Amino acid sequence: MPYFDAASAAPLHPVARQALLAALDEGWADPARLYREGRRARLLLDAAREAAAEAVGCRPDELTFTSSGTRAVHSGISGALAGRRRVGRHLVVSAVEHSYVLHSAAAHEAQGGSVTEVPVDRSGAVSPAAYGAELREDTALACLQSANHEVGTEQPVAEVAALCRDAGVPLLVDAAQSLGRGPVPGGWSLLAASAHKWGGPAGVGLLAVRKGVRFAVRGPADERESGRAAGFENIPAIVAAAASLRAVRAEAAAESVRLRALVERIRSRVPALVPDVEVVGDPVRRLPHLVTFSCLYVDGETLLHELDRAGFSVSSGSSCTSSTLIPSHVLRAMGVLSEGNVRVSLPTGTTEEDVDRFLDVLPGVVAGVREKLGAPAAAAPSPAPAASLVVDALGRRCPVPVIELAKVIADVPVGGTVTVLSDDEAARLDIPAWCAMREQEYVGEEPADRGSAYVVRRLS
Repeated sequence: MPYFDAASAAPLHPVARQALLAALDEGWADPARLYREGRRARLLLDAAREAAAEAVGCRPDELTFTSSGTRAVHSGISGALAGRRRVGRHLVVSAVEHSYVLHSAAAHEAQGGSVTEVPVDRSGAVSPAAYGAELREDTALACLQSANHEVGTEQPVAEVAALCRDAGVPLLVDAAQSLGRGPVPGGWSLLAASAHKWGGPAGVGLLAVRKGVRFAVRGPADERESGRAAGFENIPAIVAAAASLRAVRAEAAAESVRLRALVERIRSRVPALVPDVEVVGDPVRRLPHLVTFSCLYVDGETLLHELDRAGFSVSSGSSCTSSTLIPSHVLRAMGVLSEGNVRVSLPTGTTEEDVDRFLDVLPGVVAGVREKLGAPAAAAPSPAPAASLVVDALGRRCPVPVIELAKVIADVPVGGTVTVLSDDEAARLDIPAWCAMREQEYVGEEPADRGSAYVVRRLS
């Protein structure tokens, strides 16, 4: 059964498994002790740090092992902000950072700091000029992912890093999705990553802090990891993480070419096989293994369940796959369709046969979900169209408001309007996206007694 969710967690690499089993026998002792077992554990820890630092592109004494990638990000942001508190309390992030970055930003704001979110274009990338314009005299830290975790778009890290350097602002790069695929563009001041993204074991993160960056550890600290990661080191997992990082980086060049070709096949074939689909993310400047597309008139949760029943494990940014019923902040920031969203991220070793079978299965699965939801097969004009219609979709969740809009748009004349009443958060994103896809005019959102009223004018 093909596993297509490597962006969430890559399968354990064979080298990681071998290193983990070996280190369980040799790396169990306290590396801070001077007796034989402690010295052996220390040698394993130091060797792992050197291997990881080489892959990251930093000195071994600049790299700290943490208990997760999330912990690495939280520690990096809080430590850099605390170290530069005399400069100011302004934090700059992009609007499509991973939620753990945005959670840190929210916590900083709740404690009296200020945060600026830099918007992105429809491909999910920031403009270096727009990012640089937000750097101020009181900016203590800037954050930018190396590549987006949901749509694969690579960010202009080198260009933003140069602007940050000129402004005297340290840049923290979240390299979770890209570190296993190749070197991260230089110029960064802090870098965070997570081992389970490249085929290492879960529970190991990396935090690199360049020499010269002002950094103050927040919270209780001890003598472990230079005081930046309290607690006993999980040496077997750390050894496995470093070994697998070195292994995947050695394979990365050839494997990236192969996976990019498979992803390009998905990007080009899905719109041809499935009607009313939007492929999102930058078509060129992107991760080689990841592709995201959204399907009109489809419930994302049902679509994922049906694909799972067909043997494919994928993920989604649709609101109906979340307990909050709020669409992905990444898709929302990009202004693209969120309903029926599917993220395919191919792990190392994915075959052409796996991809071809996915492309064979997908059209029938999408058609089946649309049929269950009563989506329109084709719009049929009304013999006596009304000048305007109101669709009451209150209390109904994604993708129903858009389905109801599509059913009646042909019942108004060209120039007529349809007003959709909805209290679903996803409608604010999906109705304008539907208009763009179907070449209709999105007039705007108006207040209503409940929810909002979304007005659409028929153009054709």
